[in-house]
Amino acid sequence: QTMSEIPADLKYIETHQWVRVSDDGTATVGITDFAQEQLGDVVYIGVPDVGVTVNGGEEAGVAESVKSASDVFSPVTGEVIEVNESLEDEPEKVN
Repeated sequence: QTMSEIPADLKYIETHQWVRVSDDGTATVGITDFAQEQLGDVVYIGVPDVGVTVNGGEEAGVAESVKSASDVFSPVTGEVIEVNESLEDEPEKVN
């Protein structure tokens, strides 16, 4: 990926997660393309429960592939108000 392909509205942390903060203050988080490539074929995604508070820089979930398992860290502190529930049945959507 070239620098011009990196979305300007995303902020990144060293552990390859990103955050996008909307105008209303809600934040969407995910893992980078690099992290997805390193994992390979994802077979399980563990996400936090709605209503819990996650802390910036701390573990908030897990991504497991046929090659390895990796903790997913939250880039921000806040209450989880929604998760992508489709990842439970279709973790390959991450790729």
